[in-house]
Amino acid sequence: MRTVDLRILAVLLAAGAVLFFVILRYLRGEKPVDMDEMEGHDFEYYCADLLRANGYTHVEVTRGSGDFGADILCMQGDVTVAVQCKCWDGPVGVSAVQEIYAGKDYYGRMVAIVMTNQYFTAPAREIASRLNVILWDRDALEQLSASLEA
Repeated sequence: MRTVDLRILAVLLAAGAVLFFVILRYLRGEKPVDMDEMEGHDFEYYCADLLRANGYTHVEVTRGSGDFGADILCMQGDVTVAVQCKCWDGPVGVSAVQEIYAGKDYYGRMVAIVMTNQYFTAPAREIASRLNVILWDRDALEQLSASLEA
């Protein structure tokens, strides 16, 4: 395998580990983080803090408008990452996945992630799977937030 393939595989394995702990917290009945009251840009900074607390480096929130589909740029080890943040009142659909997929290429990043305070629609999950975009819903963010509280 190429080095880039191994790095992407490492990020995907890390995402799987997060999912495992999200399920574990759900089964324990732990309370969710109150993200729903945040404004969009505040949510982006909250997500940036979550990434920093979980080992991501060079975390940079892009400008509010004209961000070309990426709200946060960061790194995990040698892997470059583009992140789209969606603080919505309902399910997140295909457009968020398309935006970060384009943003990943625009910024020359290896991995694309969408973070939301909600959940993803089935079509969003399907296209994300085909485009290798990582989806972190509110359960994943709650798990990541455990690092902020520690």
